[in-house]
Amino acid sequence: MFEYVKMWYERKFSDPHSVTLLFLLLALMAMFYFFGALIVPVLIALVIAYLLDWPVAHLERFGLHRFTATIIVMLIFSGVMLTLVIGMGPILWQQASNLVQESPHMIEQGKSFLLHLPEQYPSLINAEQVQSVVSSVEAKAIEFGQVLLSVSLTSLKDVVAWLIYLILVPLLVFFMLKDKLELISSAEKLVPKQRRLILQVWHEMNQQIMNYIRGKVFEILIVGLVSFIAFTIFDLRYAALLGVLVGLSVLIPFVGAALVTIPVAAVALFQFGLETQFWTILIIYGIIQALDGNVLVPLLFSEAVDLNPVFIIVAVLFFGGLWGFWGVFFAIPLASLVKALLNAWSTKQEEQLIEHS
Repeated sequence: MFEYVKMWYERKFSDPHSVTLLFLLLALMAMFYFFGALIVPVLIALVIAYLLDWPVAHLERFGLHRFTATIIVMLIFSGVMLTLVIGMGPILWQQASNLVQESPHMIEQGKSFLLHLPEQYPSLINAEQVQSVVSSVEAKAIEFGQVLLSVSLTSLKDVVAWLIYLILVPLLVFFMLKDKLELISSAEKLVPKQRRLILQVWHEMNQQIMNYIRGKVFEILIVGLVSFIAFTIFDLRYAALLGVLVGLSVLIPFVGAALVTIPVAAVALFQFGLETQFWTILIIYGIIQALDGNVLVPLLFSEAVDLNPVFIIVAVLFFGGLWGFWGVFFAIPLASLVKALLNAWSTKQEEQLIEHS
């Protein structure tokens, strides 16, 4: 066993470039694990900078200086965000408040529906099973209410943090865009000279991360807007709030769509009962999710590494457990990074075999 491990180590890490890559990855993982909460503004700014670098680069091709292009793009982006916040913020807040107020009535209606199931289908379900489900749901509802209360008690601290973010993040984005080349050059000076594999992985991942962030933003906007229009056409209550939730659900592949189905189905059931409108909304919602997974995602992420759904779900669970929201958001790029690392080490091993032969 020891000899096998020794042979594997010599085959994979005999090259200084491989060792440098390994230590860099370990250092980055340790930094994100222990100090991730402290660098959240930097991560947010980095995501936005990746998103805005594309229009800045296009303006540069038209002959504008990067400083001027950065100012133009930042002004447009800030204007769009302010418009969305001012236009959609009050509507979403009102709908969320109304939904929270009606939640107890919706839970009671659902409880009554479940308790009558044994009378309608005595051969399929009994009263004990229904009571067990009802008790479990009530316990989860109480637990969720306690979580909301604890969140509200710490809301003042969160408001202060968000105010700080509103100042820091735009400044970070501006300087990341304006001084992109200088920042990359400074980062290269910190990396040891044995960095051939690091550069190989970086070049493979840089474009993928850019495409992923840009594609994910477009996916959120398209899926959310289409869902909002569909819910509005069928006169579903809280259409704007549910549309936003459906759009944001694409951040968590596969799992997000399943989770958001619950509020969509609950609101539709509370409003229409088991009538035709309820089933129509569920069918439309299913069609939107199917088109997203089979048409929109392949179109937007055509340049991304092809990953099996099992690997994506495992990546969401693993990286989400490590780094929370950001682990979930970057689950696919991180899974692609693991694949790129394996490819890099495999390529190095093949080169060594060719040299020895």
